[in-house]
Amino acid sequence: MSNGEFKALVGEFKTQAFILGALVASFWLIEIIDVFLYRGSLNSYGIIPRSPVGLRGIFFAPFLHGNFLHLATNTGPFLILGWLVMVQKTSHFFLVSAITMLVSGLGVWLFGAPYSVHIGASGVIFGYLGFLLFRGYFQRNFSSILLSLLVAFFWGSLIWGVLPSMPRISWEGHLFGFIGGILAARILPKNKRI
Repeated sequence: MSNGEFKALVGEFKTQAFILGALVASFWLIEIIDVFLYRGSLNSYGIIPRSPVGLRGIFFAPFLHGNFLHLATNTGPFLILGWLVMVQKTSHFFLVSAITMLVSGLGVWLFGAPYSVHIGASGVIFGYLGFLLFRGYFQRNFSSILLSLLVAFFWGSLIWGVLPSMPRISWEGHLFGFIGGILAARILPKNKRI
């Protein structure tokens, strides 16, 4: 590896760290503001199924969390899986995030329990999981297949989160986020094979 390639690699890593760090910092800042200034009322901006005003939650819900424990449990997987989405190309992160946010949000809005409010980044996290598990299948190159296998080995047990298991957990968000991730994995090879 030449000096120029090494500098480019370090620069790319710094960009990825900045993107993920800025997003996670925004999650925590919003939760601090919500808890201490708004007493949790910002959560009403989440996805409210089949309510026209609830559509705004498609964009807001990933930034809102029920409490600090909810946010803490989402932070680690968001950082790790989000970075793995970026490994081959940083711009993949934005496309995968947008698709999973939209598919997860619309799925929850259409099929979520009535009179519920869905919040949290877990729909996007499950989108990252779906993307990473299926990118090897759709891209069919060694690095993508290897990454899919590694994610399946270390994170595959998360898949059970797409099934209804615990009350007050948006399994619909998980399921449709996962589907959105698979859709993103299917779309990306058309744009560029890596």
